[in-house]
Amino acid sequence: MFRTKALATAAVFTALAVTAAACGGATKSSTDDSAAAGSNVVSGSANPNAATKTGLAVAFLPKQTNNPYFTIADNGGKQALQGLGETYKEVGTSSATDTAGQVSYVNTLTQQKVDGIALSAQDPGALCTALKQAMANGIKVVTYDSDTNAACRQIFISQASDADLGASEVDILGKQLDYTGDIAILSAAQTATNQNTWIKYMQQELAKPQFKNMHLVKIAYGNDDAQTSFQQTQGLLAQYPNLKGIISPTTVGIKAAAQYLDGSQYKGKVALTGLGTPNDMRQYVQDGTVTSFELWDPAKLGALAAYAAVALASGQINGTQGQSFTAGSMGKFTVGATGVVTLGPPQVFDASNIAQFNF
Repeated sequence: MFRTKALATAAVFTALAVTAAACGGATKSSTDDSAAAGSNVVSGSANPNAATKTGLAVAFLPKQTNNPYFTIADNGGKQALQGLGETYKEVGTSSATDTAGQVSYVNTLTQQKVDGIALSAQDPGALCTALKQAMANGIKVVTYDSDTNAACRQIFISQASDADLGASEVDILGKQLDYTGDIAILSAAQTATNQNTWIKYMQQELAKPQFKNMHLVKIAYGNDDAQTSFQQTQGLLAQYPNLKGIISPTTVGIKAAAQYLDGSQYKGKVALTGLGTPNDMRQYVQDGTVTSFELWDPAKLGALAAYAAVALASGQINGTQGQSFTAGSMGKFTVGATGVVTLGPPQVFDASNIAQFNF
């Protein structure tokens, strides 16, 4: 029971088994925060006109395998790599909190001497030693969706600006509530880099004058688990019967929350927004449980990670700010501060456009 200005905690994604656990990671400003731990690794010279190498082995290590969100993202990476004549494989753990498992996979990939690793980190610092060893062996490291410390990789593919995501989710909910009422956040895991950063920007947005009558009463954590997220939603409404809205910045969490609301007395009375996939959320938009939500295209996120890994391995870039590389039909992207490459602004989905999307 605390209000917005008193909050300084982290956020996490929650979801149903059939939901995508998107967003368990970090976007641009969360990597700005991690810059305090050191700049991104820049190694070797770069030639933007160098030929793209073929036959490169690039491994995707998602935060959680068999998760719909990462299946979409990694398949996007697979298609990009195959189109360039490279070799793709996916490895990883089925648990979104098995950091030791991720470390083990990084070590194995280092021993296998792959050319590149595309990683969605479960923890911002726990993989650093293993990733630094991989880079010391000439392996290019790209993070996507969820970053590690900047000093432990060359490039981070950010979904969107952290500040934009945090602010936009508060804005979406504020419009639905006429900027009045108690709200809660249903997050993923407390160690998720992007979740913590997005919540920080949500809190900053809520501190603005137009939101003075909206009060953040609690941050709940679903640990990227469908059942836990469902139960956390139920618990929030039991603890705060006058709750007016929920923000769930995780595809797993927002679907779990929508499922609970859809079958409860709170349907149509408690607003829900956050980050979700159109396929997961379509029925809840169409039946009035959810008005609108947002997300990026995870397939493009994975593809961009693949193109970045190949550009690094081909010597076209080395992670220095200002360098550019081409990502197929998506066009040219520029490396920002601390090695961050941003995919672009998120897409808002509602009843007027959700039928147009299939992912």
